[in-house]
Amino acid sequence: MTVFTPDPPALQEGALLRELHHRVSNGVASAISLVSAAAIRVDGPEAKHALSDVVELLHGYADVHRALAMPGGETLLQTATYVRKLGCAMRRALLDRMDIRLAFATQSLALQPERCWRIGLIVHELVTHAARHACFDGRAGQIKIKLTRIGALANCVIVDNGSRSARDASDRELRIAKDLARALGGRIEQGFGAEFTSVVLSFPLTERERRANSTIATRQVKPRRRTRAIASIATKLVARAITPDHGSCIVASQPEPKLSRQHGGELAVPRQAPDVLGELLSPSHRTDAP
Repeated sequence: MTVFTPDPPALQEGALLRELHHRVSNGVASAISLVSAAAIRVDGPEAKHALSDVVELLHGYADVHRALAMPGGETLLQTATYVRKLGCAMRRALLDRMDIRLAFATQSLALQPERCWRIGLIVHELVTHAARHACFDGRAGQIKIKLTRIGALANCVIVDNGSRSARDASDRELRIAKDLARALGGRIEQGFGAEFTSVVLSFPLTERERRANSTIATRQVKPRRRTRAIASIATKLVARAITPDHGSCIVASQPEPKLSRQHGGELAVPRQAPDVLGELLSPSHRTDAP
């Protein structure tokens, strides 16, 4: 007799999510085909233009759906790259049409695939929430995604330059993001200002993620130190070459500028106070304003 052994809950959930993703992808592809065919058959430039715009919109949402696919494997993923890819898809599908600018300020952050995917779901929810409910009061709309790591704590901040008044009744829509944050062992807090609103996701890294990110940070620092040393030696050699009296050569030294970017073009974030959420949510913390 064959004994049936059910798959673990995690595997069952992954299979269901992949099947759901496949079905939604097929549905969107079918819709694109139908509207594209209608755009060819219809008469009149205005109707063709309108249907073509619908096709472009559907392609944009298909890109977002692909970006939100649950990744497989066990290899840690670079969350900054994942979030930027998702943000670019959202920009084409939604934000450009609403004349809202999307900006990024992301540090390197390696996470386990499922946790990286959950960050993507949260970012999608929060950016969509900001785009729908922000009151820009005639200002050019802007949403910024900030991703930082301080020790064993990671923060993802969604900041926009809209005021609070238009979204008091819409906070219930953040329940999905808050449930996803709890699955990460973290929490979500909101901060408000006269001309900005921020939503802060804060969550702890796992031991594996902490070790990996510490290793990455160490590897990023070492090449910079060698580059500084080489530049210092070159400066001294040039100064000696153009000074008549080598023995009395004086090389002027200036304090090195504080680095503003890390390896790969990512923005460096200075060390902050232990209460990260308190700092980010403080009304006087102007870096949260766009």
